[in-house]
Amino acid sequence: MASEQAHVAVSGPHGPRDIRISSPGRVLWPEPGITKLDLAHYVADVGEAFVAANGDRPVSLQRFSDTIDGEQFFSKNPPKGAPDFVRSVTVVYPSGRSHPQLVIDEPAAAVWAVQMNTVVFHPWASRAGDPDKPDELRIDLDPQPGTGFEDAIPAAQELRSVLSEAGLTAFVKTSGNRGLHVFAPIEPTHEFLDVRHAVIAAARELERRMPDKITTAWWKEERGTRVFVDFNQANRDRTMAGAYSPRALPEAQVSCPVRWDELEAADPKNYTVATVPGRLKTTGDPWAGMHSRPGTIDALLGWWERDAAAGLGELPFPPDFPKMPGEPPRVQPSRARNKS
Repeated sequence: MASEQAHVAVSGPHGPRDIRISSPGRVLWPEPGITKLDLAHYVADVGEAFVAANGDRPVSLQRFSDTIDGEQFFSKNPPKGAPDFVRSVTVVYPSGRSHPQLVIDEPAAAVWAVQMNTVVFHPWASRAGDPDKPDELRIDLDPQPGTGFEDAIPAAQELRSVLSEAGLTAFVKTSGNRGLHVFAPIEPTHEFLDVRHAVIAAARELERRMPDKITTAWWKEERGTRVFVDFNQANRDRTMAGAYSPRALPEAQVSCPVRWDELEAADPKNYTVATVPGRLKTTGDPWAGMHSRPGTIDALLGWWERDAAAGLGELPFPPDFPKMPGEPPRVQPSRARNKS
């Protein structure tokens, strides 16, 4: 007996491609009843904007063997059996080892990734042609317990002003959950560590302006009820869900770009696999033309040097990273006090 399958015609730069979808009726999101075939149609429908935001970049795939509540894994190697229009690029991880990662060049490649059970797409901040040098400065505003999405909104608005003063044009999207992601296009002239320092400089300036609302404290016990600026998301091989990527959340929310004049009234639960295609058709893509005028991180690096001279140096790296020059001890502050 032949297994159940469906086919999705996907438009693209080389004409339509027919993508086979196995187990099309498998429900991925139980609450709204969204199936694998529904997800394939969603990615095809938003394909042009999706590729504009996430294409030509190394991408990690968050894949699920059943529903979003079931087993999942991150796929960095391109899945086996990739069609000839799907390519990969070799990237270097913080450990120093190299590996190929998938690159999406057209909507059909993203739909094929859905066929391979991908739900969430995690693109790098750099392009496939030069994966060592980011062309996006990315800042993750992460509300801590006791705060919520409504607290991330004024933080993002003030961060926009901070970046503007540094000569950068900011764009914003919902994370799909409780936070916001603020991006700024930059010229790909610096390595990840420099971009991380630029992010830290912007985060510290934001913290100075909103000390009761913003924190750059890496250790959770020191953050309080504030919005955490997750500077470590700027590291090599650290990614966040891409623009227009679905999230593995109960209502099939999408990490959705919004205009700045929409942000005040935005609600992440309104941007879903079911609603975002219609939104795109009605309002267009708020990130269209995002990379037409990239800025530089020179001003932010000047701020970094200024702060370093004042005694504000390196901040902790993720625990799986090698020890970095100038990094403070990777010891939780309360444990360090108990040992002293």
